[in-house]
Order: sequence, then C-alpha cells, then structure tokens
Amino acid sequence: MTPNAARLYEVCEGTWPPAHRHHVDGWTIREGAGGGKRVSAATGSGDIAQAEAAMRGLGQTPLFMIRESDEVLDAALEARGYARIDEVVLYAAPVTLLTDTKIPPVTCFTIWEPLAIMAEIWAQGGVGPDRLAVMNRARHKTAILSRWNEKPAGAAFAGIHDGVAMVHAVEVLPHQRKQGVAQWMMRAAAFWAQQEGATHLAVLCVTENIAANALYTKLGFEAVGTYHYRQHSD
Repeated sequence: MTPNAARLYEVCEGTWPPAHRHHVDGWTIREGAGGGKRVSAATGSGDIAQAEAAMRGLGQTPLFMIRESDEVLDAALEARGYARIDEVVLYAAPVTLLTDTKIPPVTCFTIWEPLAIMAEIWAQGGVGPDRLAVMNRARHKTAILSRWNEKPAGAAFAGIHDGVAMVHAVEVLPHQRKQGVAQWMMRAAAFWAQQEGATHLAVLCVTENIAANALYTKLGFEAVGTYHYRQHSD
C-alpha cells in the first residue's frame, strides 16, 4: 500500500533530521543549525507566542510547517501576518516501479561517505556544509553520484525510515541537464532501497519546480499529500 501523507511526514523527519528537537507544550521546535526550512520549522498546536519565543531563543526566525490537518493553525498564522511560502508535494511509488529498467554501466554509484566532487555538485545547487551535516545525522543512508558523457553529472542523497526510502538534494550540473541524469539517479535510489529492504521510494518537490514534478509524474510517482510553510516577516 502506498504510504499516506502522515507516514511520509515521519519519513521526511527520519531521513532529513534536525540537529535537535525541543518539545514545548504541544509544539515540536526544531533546531536546524542552518540546514534549511525542513529542519527548522515548528509543528504542533498551542500558544503561538510560546512557539515564537522558543524559536527566537534558538536564534531562528519563527517558521511553521503546515501539514494537511493544520487548517486552524494555518488560519491563525495568516491572521498574525505570516506569509505562505513553498508549497511542497509529497510523492511515493513502489520501488519495483523503478527497478524494471537496468541502469547503464558506470552511470550511477551509491556511495557513503560522499566524494569531494559530490560536495562540489551540491554546492552549486545551494546545498552547502550545513545541509551535508543534515545528511550525516541520518542513520540509514547513501549518496548517489551520477556520471554522464564520461564526466560527473549529478548527486543525490537517500535515506530509509519505516520501510520507505526518501530521496533528497537531487542536483544535476547545468550542462548535464535534460539528458535523463535525474531519472537514472532516482532509479539508482530505488535499486539501493530495494536491496536495503524498503518497499517504497518517496521524494519531495516544490510546486514551482515544473520540470522535476513532470519527471516524477512520468516515472509513475503518486502525489499523496502536500505541506507548506508560514514564515514570520521578521
């Protein structure tokens, strides 16, 4: 059975973990350590001012992740002047859907720890040391290096939680795009996930990334949910 949105929220947390989690009267306050919105956003319910104070106490601008059951919180934050940003689609597919085609030789390699060239590729896409630290915190993981035209082409990261593998940080070098590199990396993630006992592969994508959403749909991924953020104007 395809994982639902609630399960994928947990998979995301398990495969892309914050530096620390603090539980404050109904809220989960994430300490991101510079690792981006996913590891810095608060979730839960309760006194919004208390959550704001907790995030500011960590040196973070108040930021909330709004999941599909958070309509009341979403409305309350909008009334407080929080802007809605970055709607994200959660996709999932059985690993067998992506392991039906062999990957061409020397096209993709699953490696941990990442090679220096992979860090360079990620850096070009804005995935710097703080996000590499997020990868290091995940427990069951691999990195994926892709080569195309006999040269490095892309990098991605995948982790497994609760039997689901989730792919993050997919980056293809500009001169290697539109040649199928991302597709092969997703298939490589599926083969690795299958070998590690996972039944499904998942990925997240902002709605504005039209090309990536089209790729995941073409590969047979099913959109199973969404989330977005509310960010304070500070």
